[in-house]
Amino acid sequence: MDCALNFKPGQIVSLECGNACLHSEVIEVVEARQICWVRPLMLVRLVSGKDLPQKWPEEYTLSDLRDGADLLWPLSLFRAALDTEVISLLTQLQSLDSDRKDSAIASRQLRDFVDRVWAAFPSAFN
Repeated sequence: MDCALNFKPGQIVSLECGNACLHSEVIEVVEARQICWVRPLMLVRLVSGKDLPQKWPEEYTLSDLRDGADLLWPLSLFRAALDTEVISLLTQLQSLDSDRKDSAIASRQLRDFVDRVWAAFPSAFN
């Protein structure tokens, strides 16, 4: 992905895998190693369990990952997030009730997503 090298700190990037999409903030790009240090912001998952469509449907869950661990992952896995896809999600993220914020559940969801990405893209991690 050529545009990956143009990632800048503070930019929002996305990584799609199956029925979920991880939106993260770029902290730093290490071009020499072709990796990106990102801070996960949110995980969006379709309720239906189907693969991601071109446009987010009404039925999805949003998980707040801002208190979770950072990731150092290959640049090739990420794409630049479009403003139109993340602005409304970021607004919803800010308004999540504290009852819906559970760091243990969010940590588990991120770990499960990481496992799915490793299984789906093993050659990216070699």
